[in-house]
Amino acid sequence: MQTLLLDQGSWDLTLDVNGNVAIASEPYALAQDAASAIKTFQGEMNWDTTIGVPYLSTILGKNPTLSYLKAQLVVAALTVIDIVSAVCYIASFENRQLVGQVQVTDASGQVSAMNFSTPVFVPIDPQGP
Repeated sequence: MQTLLLDQGSWDLTLDVNGNVAIASEPYALAQDAASAIKTFQGEMNWDTTIGVPYLSTILGKNPTLSYLKAQLVVAALTVIDIVSAVCYIASFENRQLVGQVQVTDASGQVSAMNFSTPVFVPIDPQGP
């Protein structure tokens, strides 16, 4: 599986050494696609509004537990074809931005990881509401 390579800082397309749109291959492509899935708001994709993290309905403006949030990120990562398991780690929550890493495993057992950051506008209470 291949995907368009995204610049990790801007999360935008990048060019290869020949000036063409850069392509990422497995296993990196799987981790990048999982991070993209985590950054997707549920309902954002017109062709399938069930894809994405339910940021608007259950996270933003709410007080989710850390375990709930991580579970929702894993569910999103598992929507990527060829990923059989995923683990999300939260590194920080500062300036209303959630920063972490997703580690994914494919069917052959190969593990790859990608850092992500996504806006979350409320503090996360480890104990929940």
